[in-house]
Amino acid sequence: MNDAVQTVVALDVGGSMLKGAVLDRAGHACATLDRETGAEHGPQAAVETVLAAVAELCRHPAAADAVACGLAVPGIVDPAAGRAVWSENLRWRDVPLRKLAEERTGLPVALGHDVRATGLAESRLGAARGHDQAMVVPIGTGIAAAIVVDGHVLDGAGMAGELGHIDVGHQDRCACGGSGCLEAIASAAAIARRYGARTGAPPAGAADVVQRMRSGDVAAREIWDEAVDALAHGLATACSLLAPAIIVLGGGLARAGADLTDPLAARLEQRLTFQRRPRVVLAELGDRAGCLGAGLLAWSRYDSGAASG
Repeated sequence: MNDAVQTVVALDVGGSMLKGAVLDRAGHACATLDRETGAEHGPQAAVETVLAAVAELCRHPAAADAVACGLAVPGIVDPAAGRAVWSENLRWRDVPLRKLAEERTGLPVALGHDVRATGLAESRLGAARGHDQAMVVPIGTGIAAAIVVDGHVLDGAGMAGELGHIDVGHQDRCACGGSGCLEAIASAAAIARRYGARTGAPPAGAADVVQRMRSGDVAAREIWDEAVDALAHGLATACSLLAPAIIVLGGGLARAGADLTDPLAARLEQRLTFQRRPRVVLAELGDRAGCLGAGLLAWSRYDSGAASG
């Protein structure tokens, strides 16, 4: 087979949308697919939507020489066993997704976690490329982190990177059942919720809070400052443990741009003493990062099989 025409099939499974592609070695998309997950119809429907999507991508002419498939899914994932253990949004539990996808496509399949796949893509192809020690932090409904150590993304038995559940010292309750969690004060969802609770005027979302802050809204500024302080607290803890050279911020909150990165970098600097000072930058790959990461997982699966063969 000519290596120049080899491709992989990649699918990033979100709580509401799927983003798929047929990718070449360089990560260029030869074909793309976007589709709703259909999670509102139940977990089995979501599984079938995923399998149908990868099968459709495999039928595309660009996938004629596809050598592997990569799936990036949310929740708790067991990559070694190939099982999607649990997803709150998709409501599936202990799904043998790798086996099902291999049966549907006839290709070797790699299964990984969506945030760690995003981190892999940003570390290889995006804002963290060239750095062996990095953290990629998507901030949206929740807060998680992909931790890159010595060039490898940590898996931690499918549980590594729960940055959003570091205790940053407040009393707000978190969806996990605890209190004090970073996610409960600094996620995009928390910023919108806290602004509505403080003012009695629920915003359209965190982006709306940012716009109000830029327009001089005092409550919006207070909520934003509290979120940035909490992020600096949580990231300072991570810096003490992991010494990243760079912290890459992604997710919906990163659309705030310099309103997020500038004060966060300054407050993180104030908290650090002897620790390594990381650069704080925005993600480069946008909402296709998870799909690109799934593609990298697929190439790794293929290369490991070729090496062992």
